[in-house]
Amino acid sequence: MAVQINPSILSADFARLADEAKAVEGADWLHVDVMDNHFVPNLTLGVPVVESLARATDTPLDCHLMIEDADRWAPRYVEAGASSVTFHVEAAAAPVRLAREIRAKGARASMALRPATPIEPYEDLLPELDMLLIMTVEPGFGGQAFLDIMLPKIRRTRELISKHGLELWLQVDGGVSESTIEQCADAGADVFVAGSAVYGAHDPAAAVHALRRQAEEAVSKASWACDH
Repeated sequence: MAVQINPSILSADFARLADEAKAVEGADWLHVDVMDNHFVPNLTLGVPVVESLARATDTPLDCHLMIEDADRWAPRYVEAGASSVTFHVEAAAAPVRLAREIRAKGARASMALRPATPIEPYEDLLPELDMLLIMTVEPGFGGQAFLDIMLPKIRRTRELISKHGLELWLQVDGGVSESTIEQCADAGADVFVAGSAVYGAHDPAAAVHALRRQAEEAVSKASWACDH
């Protein structure tokens, strides 16, 4: 299983986003947190900034929409240049229709679950997705402590993915660092969003490399990957 590291620009310097994107050019994706101060109690950036960022970097954009009315807005982020768009199932009126629309516009469709949202009711939706995001903190702010009570949920999600034989990426976001990434990988994650652990480091590119090495080693030993 290929490990992917997605630095989150929520922890970057917003006045220097183009430079901050270049600082992590070895990353697989650039994770862009979009918040509307309604679905979550914070306000970040929107379509115009994503359009500008897409022009400023060759690293594909992974847009995580923590916003209300996802059905209306998610397709706009594909048009703005995002290569992957994640909507929260709690904010989507018609998640299957929305996932299909995102795919039809040429991007990868991803669905996110808040910590208190169980995965089991959405088992039948998994074939409609390219990625599933398990939040390991409450969405809304960067720099939060990792919620280790999410590890069993990650394991259950990986079991469902394996049960259906899906090539579905499993992403974790929130408190991912050198002290938690191996636990996430062992539980079943293969895509890792890291904010403070990357942009808070002296050398962000080196931090990406170090996290990738840790995750790859943990995945190579994980029972779920050996059984794949």
